[in-house]
Amino acid sequence: MRESLAASMGPIEFSDIRAHLARDAVIVVDASLDLLEVGEAVARDDKERVGAWVERGLIGKPSLATIEAWSKTEGAAWTALVVQPFVLLREGLTTRDAS
Repeated sequence: MRESLAASMGPIEFSDIRAHLARDAVIVVDASLDLLEVGEAVARDDKERVGAWVERGLIGKPSLATIEAWSKTEGAAWTALVVQPFVLLREGLTTRDAS
C-alpha cells in the first residue's frame, strides 16, 4: 500500500488545491508526522490513530485564515497525498519533490 500511496504523492500549487477545498476534502498534516504513515492510516480507516492525531491537533481541516494565506502563495508550496476521497497536505516540499 505504501508504494501505491507514494506514487500519488507530490508537489501541489494552490490553484490545484481549490477544487478539493470546495468539496471540503483537504486535510492538513503537521510536519512532525510522516505523510505516508498518515495516508496509510486514513486509507485503512484506522480510527484510533487518526483520532489521536486529530485530538493532538496534528491533522485537521485548514482554517479560513490558513486558506486565505495559502491563496497568496505562488508555486508549489505543499506536498499532497491523495487518499480518496481526501487530499492530505503538508506545508513545504519533501526532499524527493524538490529534486
